[in-house]
Amino acid sequence: MHAVATSTEPGHVVREVEVHRRSLARLEPLIGEERYTELLEAADRASLEMRGRTFWNLSSTSAGGGVAEMLQVLIGYSLDAELDVRWLVIAGDPEFFGITKRIHNRLHGAEGAPGPLGPDEAAHYAAVTSANAASALGRIRAGDVVLLHDPQTAGMAAALRQAGARVVWRCHVGRDTSNAWTDEAWSFLAPFLADCEAYIFSLRSYVPAFLEASPVHVIPPSIDPFSPKNEELSPAAVAAILDAIGVVPGGGRASDASFHRLDGTPGVVGRRATLVFEGDPIGPADRLVVQVSRWDRLKDMAGVMAGFVERVGQPEARLALVGPATAEVSDDPEGHEVYLECVGAWEALAPAERRRVTLVTLPMDDLEENAAMVNAIQRQATVVVQKSLFEGFGLTVAEAMWKARTVVASKVGGITEQVAPGTGVLLDDPSDLTAFGDAVSGLLADPARTDELGRRARQHVLDGFVGDRHLVRYAGLLESLSLA
Repeated sequence: MHAVATSTEPGHVVREVEVHRRSLARLEPLIGEERYTELLEAADRASLEMRGRTFWNLSSTSAGGGVAEMLQVLIGYSLDAELDVRWLVIAGDPEFFGITKRIHNRLHGAEGAPGPLGPDEAAHYAAVTSANAASALGRIRAGDVVLLHDPQTAGMAAALRQAGARVVWRCHVGRDTSNAWTDEAWSFLAPFLADCEAYIFSLRSYVPAFLEASPVHVIPPSIDPFSPKNEELSPAAVAAILDAIGVVPGGGRASDASFHRLDGTPGVVGRRATLVFEGDPIGPADRLVVQVSRWDRLKDMAGVMAGFVERVGQPEARLALVGPATAEVSDDPEGHEVYLECVGAWEALAPAERRRVTLVTLPMDDLEENAAMVNAIQRQATVVVQKSLFEGFGLTVAEAMWKARTVVASKVGGITEQVAPGTGVLLDDPSDLTAFGDAVSGLLADPARTDELGRRARQHVLDGFVGDRHLVRYAGLLESLSLA
């Protein structure tokens, strides 16, 4: 697949993302014969529904978030099922992404960056999404199915529907309860969503009141066990990758810093991370606590740092806060600002505390190499945390659990669906730094419990959050549209 669109609006041209085919057969030994048969039957039904049609995904970025990672995998498996599934990424200016970031934050129930969501913002949002829709209609035909992802694309629905496409909107974020901020965001989006035929949410509780009577499908996100972020890595590969990026230096040979790309070819980690630390770097024997996420205030990286230095007293314990290079995440204009806030909070620590905390910025030049870096960091961790203040789903939790790591996470949003009793530790109040630090400290002091929780965590993810479950639900969505 290659980008070939043109548009009369410079800078608002959609581009197509190339996706490599992924073998469905690789899943069978992992998920078992019964689930694999169900997957193949669903694929056959989807093929009948989609005969002569293309299934288009439209999103705001091809890098830097869970949506982009899932699309690479799910589209790859769909191509192996001989479905014509494609992916377009929209374009926008800084004002547009500032507006959509406000919507994103407010759908989580937080104000985020101050600023209105009024008529002027709606007009600019409509202009940008209309221009992207015009560009996309150079490819999309009447009868094709279009899945719009998240608030950035919702404004395209009317033009696509009028052109004869079957339009579905998927919201990957949300909040269990409403407040003034969620009401404002949904009021902004509601007129743009009226032309969608169906809606997908990660949790039923995220569905706003005005859509409760509409066709709604609940489809949780999923991981791919064979992706560079989740594939099995030998101890030698973990050590070599961590050495190559500089997080745990001196632990491996450059030739061992290898991984498998999405197309099956070998890759080698060679780029270095940008580190903020003082004193000795993290050592291979240190008890490592890790949070991997975007530099986003809702992820509360600064709170993780504060809770760790205040309550985790084990001298061998180290904390790594890991996020992407902010310049490469095009749809998140606040990322660099939040990163600098974290650096400022680190600089304000006492010298002894600074030596226990490392800020890690991973390069995004090669997304698959970046994923392998995250894989190695999570596997090196003793405890993985996700202390989000609000969370749409937080798939980094399932990714860590798949690696049999014990997770300490906030009891918010989709995290509650991932961390079942006996598979990790949930924090009732994500702002309670004492409870957070004590939970982490207790796990570091009890290796047997940590190992048992990690074992159960991996099985829980296998049972409920591997991609075959996701694809079967998508087949059900297509059937509900009655395309034939």
